[in-house]
Formats: sequence, C-alpha cells, structure tokens
Amino acid sequence: MRIVLAAALLGSSLACRISNSPGIPSPDTVDAHVRVLMARERVEGLALAIIDRGQVVHVKAFGVRSRERNLPLTTSTVMYGASLTKAAFGYMLMQLVDEGRLDLDRSVAQLLPKPLPEYEGYADLANDPRWRALTPRILLTHSSGFANFRTLESDRKLRFHFDPGTRYAYAGEGFYILQLILEEGLKLNVGREMQTRVFDRFGMTNTSMTWRPDFAANLADGYRLDGTMEPHDERSRVSAAGSMDTSIEDQARMWAGIVRGDGLSAKSRAERVGSHLAIRSAHQFPTLIDATDSRNADIGLSAGLGVVTFNDRSGRAWFKGGHNDWTGNMVICLEAKQRCVVMLANDVRAERIYPEIARLVLGETKMPWRWEYSS
Repeated sequence: MRIVLAAALLGSSLACRISNSPGIPSPDTVDAHVRVLMARERVEGLALAIIDRGQVVHVKAFGVRSRERNLPLTTSTVMYGASLTKAAFGYMLMQLVDEGRLDLDRSVAQLLPKPLPEYEGYADLANDPRWRALTPRILLTHSSGFANFRTLESDRKLRFHFDPGTRYAYAGEGFYILQLILEEGLKLNVGREMQTRVFDRFGMTNTSMTWRPDFAANLADGYRLDGTMEPHDERSRVSAAGSMDTSIEDQARMWAGIVRGDGLSAKSRAERVGSHLAIRSAHQFPTLIDATDSRNADIGLSAGLGVVTFNDRSGRAWFKGGHNDWTGNMVICLEAKQRCVVMLANDVRAERIYPEIARLVLGETKMPWRWEYSS
C-alpha cells in the first residue's frame, strides 16, 4: 500500500515537472522513480537507456539477472532482444535498399531463384497464388496475411487469412521469408550481415544473432508473470524474427545511431518511419481479430518498415516492442527531438510499468499503449 501511494505521489510530482519543461528529468529522479515502480510490480530486473538529440545520455540497470543466485543485472548483462531483432533487421535491409541490392516492391517470385512453395516449409502455399503478391514492403509492414506463427494454426500449416497488403496483422512468418530472400536470393549470411552492418557499426560487443559461450558469465534468466524462472535460451540459429541477444549498453548505442539515421540515405531513413499502411485493429494481439478502433486514425497509427509509427505532438514518432512469456522490451522514439527511451526487462511484469517510465522520460505522448498491450 505504501509503495503504491509513493509511486502515485512521485508520478504526480514528476508529471508536473515534465509538463513545465521540455527537458528530461535528472538521472537520479528517473532512477528513483523506476525503483519505486519495480518494487510495486515485483519486477526482478530492468535495464533502461535514454537518448536525447541522438546521443546516449543515461544508461542504468536495476534489480537482478538471477534471483536464485542473487546476481545483479548490470548494463553489460546479456538479455534477450526478442522482437527488437525485427527492427534492427529492418534497418539493415534499408542499407541493402540504398545499395540497390533490394527492391522493397519487387515480388518474392522475382527475388527468389525458385518459387516460394518449392522451398522447405512453404509447400502449404502451393495452391494459393497469393504468395506471388508478397514483397519486402508487405512483409516488413506485417501485412502478409499470415498468422504470427504457423504453430498457432490448429493444423500448424501456413495459410493466408487475407490478401497480402490489405491490412496489418503482426506476423513473424513474414520475417522468415525476408530472411529467405537474403539467403537464397542475394546469397547473404544474415548473421554476418547483422554483425558487420549493425553490431560492429555501433560497437555492440555484447550482441549477436546466435549464442556465444562468453555470454554465460553475465547472462540474464527470465521471469514469468507468476515469478517463476525461465533459463536463458542458447539460440544456435539466426532468426530475423527474434534471435538477437544483447545488452542495454549495446541497445543504447544502436537506437541512438538508428534515430540519427546513421548509415542510411535521407530517403531510406524517412521510409523506415513512414506511414506505409494504416493500422485499424483495436489491438496488436491477437493478430487476426476483426475488431477495429477509430482512435488509431486520430494519431495516424501506421506500419513503418519494421516499426510502428504515429503522429505525436512533436511530430513523427515510432516504437517497437519485444515480448515473450518472460521478456518485456520496448523502444519509443520521437523523431523531432531524436529522443528515445529504451527498456529491456528479464521479467515480463515490467511491461506494466513501461507507460509510466515512458511518460516520465518523454513527457505526455500519444503512444497507443491500449493497442500495444491490449488494455
């Protein structure tokens, strides 16, 4: 009760301070607020980075990476990036676009050396010609028509639920096809391209698309809603949909570089955060529900290329989450100020406090939490 009251009072006083100032509260203020919120929701570990004018201004880790072993979470602790991988992969793809090696609007039928249904895992599409309508832009904007993963289908088969490009429905399956295009069509090693074009570019020494033995010395376990522990998965295969292991220090460097537009042409930078497809769904998950929400149009909620975009008070804004049953990640960036808040947690309960942390750092925004977290 005391913790909840303290959080309410602290949140109220900080909201007043933010509304009167265009700046960011001091690191001590931010850290104190985060600790109160974590205690309220019993969050085991959370890591935070703040970016302003394209520069990292604060990085901090709170709590533990392992409750069972009483090991602290540090800013260099290796955590699961989850679907933040998709946004990093999308940024890498735009470099290939700039080089003229990838056309966002070319059919997968032209980008692969043989028809998609002839590849292992895609025979289910053989009798549905709509696979030819798939393009990198459609796949990046989550408008492929697939379920998030085929394993969610009752028969575990891949199928179209709507015509590609006609609506938004989050689909990791689309990123598997993007990866296939790079590997089979361009003969690229996706893990190596991500390493050289993204991780090495930004000095991300604790980030990889696959497991590294040196991660074991400073690794975060995960915690579910009920507080039970899930050991960190040693991912041996590259997945554009979500195999990135990383640290908050590395994520801070990466998002600072991305919001600055490092390594991209002005055109590709603008396209990455453009409005490519209006999002009408009431919530992001479940992905295929028909319910819509008119409030989305009020903020121009749209699919960008690997991120979700909206119109904030200051102008263009965008975000990307990363989630599983024991991981909660979120990055939100305001283009006009090149200001971002990056949050990684090895405890999914942290998602309950992300709206309050984001409000503290960014001020009042039009971030559609109701859509992102189905609340």
